[in-house]
Parts: sequence; structure tokens; C-alpha cells
Amino acid sequence: MSEHRRKTPEPQGGGRAAARRAAQQSSGRRAAPSRGVTSESPSGSHSGGGPHGGRAEARRAAQRGGAGRGGGGGGRRRGGGDGAHEEPGRGRGRKARRPAKKRFIDYPRAEKDGLWRWMPSWKLVTGLCIGFLGMLMGVATIAYAMVGKPNINEAAKAQNNVYLWDDGTQMIATGGAANRQIIEYEQIPVAMRNAVISAENKSFEHDQGIDPMGIARALFNMATGGETQGGSTITQQYVKNSRLSQEQTLSRKFQELFITLKVNNDMKKSEIIRGYLNVAYYGRGASGLQAAARAYYGKDAVDLNPSECAFMASLLKGASYYDPAGAPEVDSKQATKELNTERAKKRWKWILDEEVKDGRLSQAERAKYTKFPMPDPPKQNAQLGGQTGYLVELARKYFLSNNTKGITAEMLARGGYQIQTTFNKDKVEELEAAVNKVYKNKIDPKARPKTDTHVQFGGGSVDPKTGAIVAIYGGQDATKHFTNNANPTGAQVGSTFKPFVLAAAMEYGKRNPALGPEQGPGERTKISPLSIYNADDLLRIKKYNGQIWADENGKEWRQANDGHESRGDITLREAMQWSANSPYVQLGMDVGTDKVKDIAMATGLKDDGSLANATVPSFSIGTSSPSAIRMAGAYATFAASGQQREPFSVSEVKQGGKVVYRHEVANKRAFDAAIADNVTDVLKNVVEKGTGTPARLPGRDVAGKTGTTDDNKSAWFVGYTPQLSTAISMYRLDDNEKNKGRKFEKMYGTGGERTIHGASFPAQIWHDYMAGALEGEKIENFPEAEPIGDKVYGGGAQSPTPTPEHTTDPSPTTSETETPPETTPPASPDPGESCGRFDWDCQHNDGGTSNGATGGDTTGGGDPSTTPPPSTNGNWNGGNGNGGNGNGNGNTTTGNIFGGPAG
Repeated sequence: MSEHRRKTPEPQGGGRAAARRAAQQSSGRRAAPSRGVTSESPSGSHSGGGPHGGRAEARRAAQRGGAGRGGGGGGRRRGGGDGAHEEPGRGRGRKARRPAKKRFIDYPRAEKDGLWRWMPSWKLVTGLCIGFLGMLMGVATIAYAMVGKPNINEAAKAQNNVYLWDDGTQMIATGGAANRQIIEYEQIPVAMRNAVISAENKSFEHDQGIDPMGIARALFNMATGGETQGGSTITQQYVKNSRLSQEQTLSRKFQELFITLKVNNDMKKSEIIRGYLNVAYYGRGASGLQAAARAYYGKDAVDLNPSECAFMASLLKGASYYDPAGAPEVDSKQATKELNTERAKKRWKWILDEEVKDGRLSQAERAKYTKFPMPDPPKQNAQLGGQTGYLVELARKYFLSNNTKGITAEMLARGGYQIQTTFNKDKVEELEAAVNKVYKNKIDPKARPKTDTHVQFGGGSVDPKTGAIVAIYGGQDATKHFTNNANPTGAQVGSTFKPFVLAAAMEYGKRNPALGPEQGPGERTKISPLSIYNADDLLRIKKYNGQIWADENGKEWRQANDGHESRGDITLREAMQWSANSPYVQLGMDVGTDKVKDIAMATGLKDDGSLANATVPSFSIGTSSPSAIRMAGAYATFAASGQQREPFSVSEVKQGGKVVYRHEVANKRAFDAAIADNVTDVLKNVVEKGTGTPARLPGRDVAGKTGTTDDNKSAWFVGYTPQLSTAISMYRLDDNEKNKGRKFEKMYGTGGERTIHGASFPAQIWHDYMAGALEGEKIENFPEAEPIGDKVYGGGAQSPTPTPEHTTDPSPTTSETETPPETTPPASPDPGESCGRFDWDCQHNDGGTSNGATGGDTTGGGDPSTTPPPSTNGNWNGGNGNGGNGNGNGNTTTGNIFGGPAG
């Protein structure tokens, strides 16, 4: 053996270990032939150990596997002669990939490298798809087996909506058997079936309950603006309408899909359309064709002609928008009588034409129906008489506007809801009794037809601590007077708007005349109620910078006071007490009428059309017309020391025992407590010494404000105690629907009085209601008003110093010396001599005659004297004074003189 020949490795065994060792040794052996080893044979340099053989040989060895299965791993000799060397044994090169075991799911793929290992094979994808589809079919089969068909009799049994008082006792249950009557297929006119199929689902008689083409066609027509069939089939609508729960969820949609398939497979088409027409909602509280035929045409369903059937079919598209009577409670802008009638006529004509196209109505028969079959006016439910109808409608509308479950008017009308309202039965009855007392004793249309007809009252009462509406007065009878007077009526609020001006002056401050109109807090001077303003009649109103304000025609604004009375320079506290107009109009200009509007909205008023033009001076003295509920809620913000709580009429709603709505009281600070408490202190003085004395409640803190508007067309009293805020309105308005030119009528002579004002009937009703509503309640007092703002001089009032006087203790006594002697308030009556709350002729009626016939704001409070004070408007009554508001001149223009609402 040549000395250069390597020693033959000892056998190491075969298999995996040999292959691993071969791989480890291969790199060190690749250079072995170059270590100066020579070969005597020429062939030796090319026969296995040369520089060209090591790496490739090792790689091939690794690919072939290990050194031999039998354990001989020593390798074999290659070449001849002394220069020959051993070929590396099998398995001594790289480590080889072991053949992969077969797996049920080959993922990641064993025979692939890199990204290809993670790419699923077509076999795997196909298998997964088949498995997934099989699983879906299994789930669908189980779901199909588990769902049941609709039962229209069960649906009919659950149609009552139960309205509850605030204590949980039942107010009324609406709906029920009278609202739905199941009829047989034979009682449904053929014309009705044809109209519905042509309008709703042309393929009904041969589809499978689900019509993909119908959905696509509906989407196309909707996009192009054409008349549409519904995207859902009649079968789908039947299933949807038959279910007691109307919750809109994904699981519910899938469940309805399976029910639809089962209904289509298990029921005849005649049974499906019968069920659909018996459960569909047609408006006016009518569910089912029979009830709808009675509601709209006063006849049985079987007696409907093809023209009437076409109209009935149009209602299925949305009764609230196709009933010619309108549904303003659902949508005051789009569901009017005019728009609804126009829609109904168009849909009615289209349905008849579609029936002709579909071969369901002959052209000759179609030619008979050229005039729209106008339905009868809505009939009133006797259960909803008195105040009940107003209460139910207010609660219903509130719930529909505030629920977050997507519950619609049609869903609610199908019934099954329990509605917990905030209305207190005793307080509702107290308010109705107080109004009826005035109607009975003072309003006599037969004796005074020119002055006592069309007299209306409205009222709203709110709990300041929660915002709950505890009582309303909507009118004499909801089945006869259809407008809820507690909602916006258009009646202007007059001087009851002035507290918002005062609050704005304390919140934002009087603008600096030397700066621009938009001024920050540091540039303004916040106002004290003891600030002095000119209260002269026909005061020339100026902008904040001293320039004379003029309208677009260049006319100056000269503000008139009630009775054209001039009081000179008085405090804002006194100006509120006597309801002087000129100081508050000028104050509004100094602060900015936009800021006055901001404060009014912060207290809860809404910019929904009820707020007047805020760019003119008269905005500050009540040309706006919020509802009684909103005014009660706004004053409740003052009662709650600046905490604004949105008025609400529904606390909770349940369906099938499940809560679907619950009101959450949200507190929002409108302004600082110091501002609210100062406004309260000023309004308390109005009741104790000024125009609001008829509203005094002996032993209780009361704050309030009177309001009367141009030509005695409306009168208000809004006031509150710490526990209750109430607004009462009075006006004359012929709300006969046939009278298209309805206008507010003057109230001179109404109730036998020379004039009507806020301190007359409205204040008396407020007093009588509040006395009863608070009877037995704990007496609470208002918080003490802290000093606020600076005492400034405005409106031409002469300042004794060149700069504003900064007050540290704005005690009311500082301005009392400026009060004319005749305005000294009457002494409070002895509690033992207090009058009964309905005893208007009592001689201890706290500063106001029972009939309110005399004077204006300037004579309220009175003085126990027989000498009339100067500048009174009307006859003077001695004794307790009269506390009236008098006759304001409103916005009537006489030359360059502009009137304004009286107090």
C-alpha cells in the first residue's frame, strides 16, 4: 500500500449516522489531493482524489443516501495502482431529505421548498370547499327544520299597546280586536289581490318566495327614479309582518329567510296572500284589510271596488306617506296632506295601469276609474277623548323620535309594546280642572260670539330635577280639537322671553363700544341685575356702538312700552318687575341678539322654526313661538340652578317583556348657577311685587313672568317653584281645517274683560294648577342669589360717574328708592286669610283683581289706595291692585314707531 494512501476509515455503520458523519467530513477532505501527494500512475491524478472530485462526489453521495444498509461504511477503492484512493462512502456528503410520511392534509406541503410549501394544492382547495358547502347544507337543513310558519291568529292577539302612568298603572290600551279582523280568502276581492300582485310582486304566483330579479329590478328603478315594486316578495313581507318581534338583526334576517322558504314550500299561494293582507298595516291604526276598509271607506273589504283596491294597495308602500289625511306626527315636512294626496294619486294611477299591462284588468274596466277615490276623514277613537289622546300622541311621537332600535311608526302600530310615560294622573287632572274652571266661568261663546269663540289654552308642566313632563293640557278634547296646544302653535311668548336676555347679559356681558361686534369675555362687561337702563316710551334703539339701529328701509326702531308709559332710568330688576320693553330691547342690542338666542337654546328651546328672526331688536321681547312644554323646560333650567335637562315623556318601553328603550337623564350645564339663581331672584320679585302677583302661592317660593303680545293675540304665564315648572298659554285661533287662512284673533273683550294679558287668565290657571299639584308636597326654597356682574348704565341712562360702578353687594334695596310710590307691593295676606285656589273674587288675592280687566304691566302689584297711579292703562281698581299686563302694541309700525309685546 502506498504511503500516501489514506487509512481506510473504520466501519461506522450505515444508515442515517453514516450519512451525517460523511457530510461533516466532506469539507475537510476536499483539499486532500493537493497536499503534495503524488501518484506514480498518470491515471491516478484523475481517478478519484483529485481536486475535481471532492465536492461533487460528496453531493452525489448525499443524494444517494447513507453508506449502505448493511453497516459497511468504509467506502470502496477507485482507480488503480498505488495512487488510487477510496471513494467516500455513501451518506458522507450532505444530509439527505427523508422521504415524507403521507398526511391526510398535506399542508404545509412536504415536497416543496420556500413559498411553494405554503401554497395549497388544488386538491386541498377543492376538498375544503366541498367540506364547507356540506357543513352549510347541514346547518341550513337543521335551521329549516327548526323554524315554524307564521301564525296570524297569534299575531292578532298581541296588538295592544299599553300606555302607563308614571306610577305604573294603566292609562289606556290601544289597538286590540277592533283594530284587526281576520277574513277568509274568499272575502278578499279579486281586484285587491290583483292590485297587490301587480304593485308588489308580479312573480308571486310562480316564484319560490325569494325573487333575486325583483330585488335587482327594485334597485334599478330606485336608481332611475321610477315607480318601484318592493325588493321583498309578498311571501317575505308576510313573514316579516307576522313576527311579533320587529328587531332588525342579522340573525333575524337569516331566520326570516328560512321561514320564507318553508312557507313557500308548505303553504298554498292563496294562503300566503290571505295571510299577508290580514297582517299588513294600512295606517290609521288599522292592521289587516278588513279594518283598513272600515277605517278608510266605512265598508267591508268584500265591497271594495277595483279603484278603491288600487288605493288600498298603495298604502302598503308606506301608509304614513300615502294617506291623504297626512301624518304630520310622523314627518311634519314630508307627510303633509298635500304631499300625501299627490303621492297617493300618482301611485293609485300607476297600479291601475300596471294591472292592465299584466292582464289583470281590462282596458274597458280601467277606463271607468278616472277620479281618485278620496277616502273618508280619519275617525277618532272614543277611548282617546279628553286629554288622553294628547298624552298618548305625545308619548308615541317622543318614543319614535328617540328610540335607537329602529322602531318605526308602522312597527309600533302593530302593537305589543308597553310604554311607561312620565305623566302623573293627578297633575293632569289638576291642570285640566284649572282650565275648565276658566271655560265654565269666563268663556261664553253664545253670549259673546265675536270675542269668545275659538279661545284656546295650552299648558306644559316639567319636573326641573329630571326633565320629566308630568302634565300637559292639549285642548278640550283630543277627538274634537286635533292640535295639541302643548306643542308649538305659533302663539308668540311676549315678555316671557326677557329672562333669556338678562341671563345673556350676565353670561356674555355688554359689548365695548370701542371694539368690533365680535368680542371675547375679556372685552365685555358682565351685567348686574342692578344695572340702570332707560325705560322711556318710544326709546330710540341703538346698536352696541351707539349708532342708531335702522331696518333695511332706513327706518329707526323706536321701542314702545305697554300703555306708552315712561318710567325713566330704572334697574333691570325693576324693568322685569313692570315688564318695561325698552330697557330689555336695548340690553339685547348691547349684548347681541345672537347671544340672547344662544342662551335661549342653552336652556332648551329649539331652533326648529319656533325661534324668530334674531337679527332685529324685537327678538328680545318675545316674537318667537316655542311650545308650552319647551317654555316650561327652559324655565326649569333656571329652577335647577343652570342645569338643563331635556323634557321627556317616556321613561321606558318594553316589548314581550324585553326593554327596547330606557330614558337616561342627561345633565348639561347651560350656565353658571350664579346666573340662574340671579334670574330666579329677579323673577321671584315679579311675582311678589310686579305683574305676576296673581300667581303667588302663600308660603312657597315662586318665580315667574307674564307675557302679552301685539293686539292681545296671545297671553302667557310661565313660572316655577323648586319642584315644578309650568307654562300656560292663551290665544284665539280658528283651527278648523277647512279654514285655510287661519290667523290669530284679537282678544279684546274675551271673557268679558277689556283686555287679556298674562296676569289674567293664564296666571290664574297657573296658580290654581300649581296649588293643587303641590298640595302636600314639602316646601322648598330657592337658593340665595350671589352678587354678580357690574352695575352699568345703558340705553341713555345717566351715569353719576364716568365709569361703570363695580358692585360688590348688589342688594335689591339699592334700587327700591327709584321705584315710584304707587308700585309699593301689597302686604302678604295672613295665611289664615288666604283665598281658596278657585276663589277668584276673594279680597286677599295677592295683588291682582280676579278678572284682570284693568291696567297693564305698570299697574300690577297695586297699592291699597283709591287713587290711581299715573300712566295706568285702563280702569284703576283699589284694594289689592290688578297685576295685569295690559295691551301691548306688538310689532305694529306707526310711522317710525315700533311697538312690542307687553308684559
